[in-house]
Amino acid sequence: MHVDSQEITALVGREVYSNNGVFVGEVEDVRLDLGQEQVTGLALADLNSELFQGSIETGKGVMIPYRWVRAVGDVVLINDIIERLKDPQETEETLA
Repeated sequence: MHVDSQEITALVGREVYSNNGVFVGEVEDVRLDLGQEQVTGLALADLNSELFQGSIETGKGVMIPYRWVRAVGDVVLINDIIERLKDPQETEETLA
């Protein structure tokens, strides 16, 4: 994604969901690679407490790689990998 200041500003404050419709958090900031003029990550705050329970301190945020982003519109959609990070054992049991 080529850096366009209007697009970057528009990302901040957008809600982020997995492509399964699970709320992940809200974009608080954007990480840029100024040399290549592209967005490399999204800093999320106001996280889904269920999704990050036990792995992220309350009030802290996470940085997700921009390559996880599938679509940007009224909300930002990311790959469902974020859900699988929650509890790999739980995912395996659900599939069995």
